[in-house]
Amino acid sequence: MKFFCTSKMEQPIFTTKAHVFQIDPETKKNWIPASKSAVSVSYYYDTTRNTYRIISVDGSKAIVNSTITPGMTFTKTSQKFGQWSDPRANTVYGLGFSSEQDLQKFIEKFKEVKEMTRQVVNQTPPIPPSTNQNSTSQVNGNEESHSSSSKHANSSQPRQFLHHRSSSLSAMQGSDTSSKQDANLRERRNSFNSSPNNSSNNASESQLKYENDRLKLALAQSSTNAKKWEVELQTLKNNNSRLTAALQESTTNVEEWKKQLAAYKEESAKMKKKIVELEKRQSGSEQVAALQTELQQLTERLERVQLDNQDKQDEINQLSLRMSELSARETQSSTLQSRCKKLEDENDHLKLKVEDLQRQLTERNMSHDQENSELLRLEDQLGNKVTELYEIHEQIISLIRKESHS
Repeated sequence: MKFFCTSKMEQPIFTTKAHVFQIDPETKKNWIPASKSAVSVSYYYDTTRNTYRIISVDGSKAIVNSTITPGMTFTKTSQKFGQWSDPRANTVYGLGFSSEQDLQKFIEKFKEVKEMTRQVVNQTPPIPPSTNQNSTSQVNGNEESHSSSSKHANSSQPRQFLHHRSSSLSAMQGSDTSSKQDANLRERRNSFNSSPNNSSNNASESQLKYENDRLKLALAQSSTNAKKWEVELQTLKNNNSRLTAALQESTTNVEEWKKQLAAYKEESAKMKKKIVELEKRQSGSEQVAALQTELQQLTERLERVQLDNQDKQDEINQLSLRMSELSARETQSSTLQSRCKKLEDENDHLKLKVEDLQRQLTERNMSHDQENSELLRLEDQLGNKVTELYEIHEQIISLIRKESHS
């Protein structure tokens, strides 16, 4: 069983529930349901390629995998339905929402993502969709100014340092020195509040949660299918036992009818012998007529028994055919049993995998908490150092002022 998974560098930025449809490729008019029920539809952002995708998975099958381009347009066709065309996939997707508010939120997010894609195409830095990425880019802009990958950061960072330096020099000459320096210190201190590891930790946690949900859904579906096959197998066994009992009963009745037919034939032969004897003796004409009438009745009864025997024979043939069908169904039931066994093994494997993922998620959360506590401790230390530097700076300024007055 294969599961559809996104790249580790892709992060979900928006998720909603909707019924997914695709346009009929032949008529280009009718909608074909791609999902049996409402499924999750998410926007994903690829940090390495600076691309945005709309992804929806039903079971283990990706029913929507559309890369958003600046030329795409999402059209609202009714209060709860909207559509967009994907030229790369050569199809038109449709989404049916449970409420008009959900549709409006999806349209607003589509416009926002399309604007971000247009900025990427125009070679402008895209605005990350989450606050964690904003804080990460802010730290990178202050701490990685000497990196060769961002020329804009290299050009703007020395200007910031020159600005801080000139403001501190001018503060020594004016009366508003303390307020400007306090503002600069707060700005520098706040720049250390966000950790560069937050975005990667959040991305890995969201990926683990997504895979955990996918495995739980697949496990529930396989368990439901196994129960259905068990019920069907039990029904086949019950039908087989009933047909076997009916066949045995009909076989017993046929044997009894064959015995009765043999007895009627024997009695008819005896009556014929009596008639021949009576004709030879040429006596008792009335008795002969009675015997002939009785013989005719016996002959009619014999014909009826033969017809009944033919009907029962046909019924036996039909039961034999049904027995052959039942044997074929038994073969199919054995195949279903083997499939049930495989599904049970697969369920056990999925349970183990879910437990492993939950354990990994717990470990990640614990490590994340430890890192946060360590960052808070470092932040306190840094704040103390900055305060000490500020006090030293104040002392230096007071000394310079004393020397200038003297």
